[in-house]
Amino acid sequence: MPTAQQLMRKARRNPYRRPRLLALEGSPHRRGIVYKLTTMTPRKPNSAKRRIAKLRVVYNLKRVFASVPGKGDNLHEYSAVLIRGGSAKDLPGVNYALMRGKLDFLPTESFKRMARRSKFGIKRHINF
Repeated sequence: MPTAQQLMRKARRNPYRRPRLLALEGSPHRRGIVYKLTTMTPRKPNSAKRRIAKLRVVYNLKRVFASVPGKGDNLHEYSAVLIRGGSAKDLPGVNYALMRGKLDFLPTESFKRMARRSKFGIKRHINF
């Protein structure tokens, strides 16, 4: 059992604290510059070619991998994008996702999307 003096010097820490997204540094989003676009195969038992972007965060110059959501994209080298937290569960080391419809990253081509529009940068589709 620690003494009061030891606790004053160094407080107890919760061992079950969630890992922080280091590139975001407490922010919900950060701006980044794409410097490599590639594909990656997921872990077992899944099988596909998932599109990922290697990018440099402008704020702190950290280099991270981010998944490219949705079908199709207009990304090139040196495209400015916005990243958010959110790990691709079957891609190891990919702990961020790009935000569609912001900066140089256009929304998905499917403009009739009804569900999960916000993650794909699409406005509400209204039928008259």
